Amino acid sequence: MTEYLITFNDEWVPDHTAEELREKATAARAVIEEMQADGVLIFTNGGLDRSTAVCSVEPVDGKPVFTDGPYVETKEHLGGFAVVDVPDDAAARYWAGRLATVLDWPQEVHRFRGPGQARRNGSGEK
Repeated sequence: MTEYLITFNDEWVPDHTAEELREKATAARAVIEEMQADGVLIFTNGGLDRSTAVCSVEPVDGKPVFTDGPYVETKEHLGGFAVVDVPDDAAARYWAGRLATVLDWPQEVHRFRGPGQARRNGSGEK
């Protein structure tokens, strides 16, 4: 199995009413529940945008310097993501396609180069 990151940038999401966003969230939750049932979901989170940024940090003379704002200049901000563990690119594309279809905005798929490191397993145990 290989781990993939399925993500979207906040700038790719068109304007929606609150009701439309609730409908999208319900549809996306159904896909996430399918991922859980298939045992491929590692972790997911959404609802990220410029307003959720806490700080930026950069190295200065070998030490971290934190800034509450302005943040690192970028054209795009992460909007949400899912990390899945699936057999191949085709399976990752399938899940990204499901999310893109129910949300009606683009998704991007990245294959991790190797296994990551986790603080704890899925049961919450260390």
